[in-house]
Amino acid sequence: MKASRFFIGTLKEAPADAEIVSHKLMVRAGMIRRVAGGIYNYLPVGLRSIRKVEAIVREEMNRAGAIELLMPSVQPAELWQESGRWVKYGPELLRFKDRKQSDFVLGPTHEEVVTDIARNQIKSYRQMPVNFYQVQTKFRDEIRPRFGVMRGREFIMKDAYSFDKDTEGLKETYRKMYDAYVRIFTRLGLEFRAVAADNGSIGGSGSHEFHVIADTGEDAIAYCPTSDYAANVEAADALPLVSQRAAPTEPLTKTATPGKAKCEQVAEYLNIPLERTIKSIVLATDNEGAEPTLWLLLLRGDHELNEIKTAKQPGLADFRFATEAEIVAWFGTPPGYLGPLNTKKPVKVIADSTVANMSDFVVGSNEVDYHTTGVNWGRDLPEPAVADIRNVVKGDPSPDGKGVLELCRGIEVGHVFQLGTRYSVAMNATYLDETGKPQPMVMGCYGIGVTRILGAAIEQNFDDKGIIWPEAIAPFEVVLCPMGYDRSDAVRERADKLHDELMAAGIDVILDDRGERPGVMFADWELIGVPHRLVIGERGLKDGKIEYQGRRDTEATLLPVAAAAQTVIDKIKAALAH
Repeated sequence: MKASRFFIGTLKEAPADAEIVSHKLMVRAGMIRRVAGGIYNYLPVGLRSIRKVEAIVREEMNRAGAIELLMPSVQPAELWQESGRWVKYGPELLRFKDRKQSDFVLGPTHEEVVTDIARNQIKSYRQMPVNFYQVQTKFRDEIRPRFGVMRGREFIMKDAYSFDKDTEGLKETYRKMYDAYVRIFTRLGLEFRAVAADNGSIGGSGSHEFHVIADTGEDAIAYCPTSDYAANVEAADALPLVSQRAAPTEPLTKTATPGKAKCEQVAEYLNIPLERTIKSIVLATDNEGAEPTLWLLLLRGDHELNEIKTAKQPGLADFRFATEAEIVAWFGTPPGYLGPLNTKKPVKVIADSTVANMSDFVVGSNEVDYHTTGVNWGRDLPEPAVADIRNVVKGDPSPDGKGVLELCRGIEVGHVFQLGTRYSVAMNATYLDETGKPQPMVMGCYGIGVTRILGAAIEQNFDDKGIIWPEAIAPFEVVLCPMGYDRSDAVRERADKLHDELMAAGIDVILDDRGERPGVMFADWELIGVPHRLVIGERGLKDGKIEYQGRRDTEATLLPVAAAAQTVIDKIKAALAH
């Protein structure tokens, strides 16, 4: 490839709306251009990297036994109504009508469509297991699209859907997909971690997210450095930090705490550790034709509520935070001095598992400017319902008992789910088993954000000059930068010969024959992030040398002219082998 026959659209400045590194660099490197909020054109440089990601994904999916197909982006509403997600999915589902006033959606995912294929095409247990996949454009109407391709509305995704006859079969398929994902992200050259996750709107019984580790990641990940445990903070188990409840040693005492509405303020005022205070959070669930049910959730003062875990508690699937008027009506005081003692109306109390083992703790007195100290379960309060409803924090014991937890940030680029019969039952996707009886198909689904991988890779690999691509997904593996290509026959002949040698060896090479000044050439290719650069100049050729510099190298090195091509080929092969 010669640069004069390619399109290079680099920019010196990033657009004002670019908030994170990957967005800025993808625009400046000429990879993407905005069309509308969260919707982008992928220019030739960007598309080359996308196609390389897709190729690796396809190779590993095929290797794992999945079969490629292609489903439509536009999906009829009836399928979503059958599954129950027409309403449940929410406003991210873009709904529209055709000219006949029939309802359709622009697909954010394809569980419904693929289940429809399966129920019409799979009749017998002999046809399973089967795993269909596609690489296709999706649309999710994000309320606030941002961060370029990291949270866009339109994006390219690889989604796969497996059908097994039983749970054991699903587990085996799931293992194969999990292993395939490990191979994919390893081949992409990314530092990643697989973590246990919440299933969210997809549903199902178990899942893992694959995160690229980056400081700018939106997701918090809890992991144990001394074991294999890792989980999204949304799903990480928070073990009790108090192993056994101690006997009461203090009297129940109502204590003035003027103007101290936060646990931190109360702890400082009373000169006690923050860990002895209790944080009260009031939720409500609505009852048709009656007043709402109010719930009082109790956390240790230094902990935070995990809303994902909370929504899984019996009766709290559709919770909302109580209004101030409701809080005053049930507790007799506005927020800041709330507690489980002497409420005006009955509330349902749930104590986090750490709180349930505490003694002599401090709660609000349900009276402005007062807290109650020396509070104990059993003696002063009835035993509460107990649940894990908090986020883990650094230093918590690892749930596998093999160390303590650390936290890091990650960018989700893949997710695998054990769906079970969530969709097959709702949509009557059955097969005939060995006895001739109909059984629901057992499903799994497996997604990879292809375009998001580009942003995640950049967030993990950049410097002040631009992108630093892993070899496997760089738009070009090698750039040849001839000094005076249009003026020197020797430079042009050697550059063309190097280009042809590398092409013949299967190397993705571009020769910059644009006639730009060296500084402009170097700046463009460092911004674009090509991993390897060879500089061909008359002076070097007279000495039998060509200048080589890897994108991560701080200095260039000189190579013998005859060995330059093979040296770069060996470096690329070595990098791809890791």
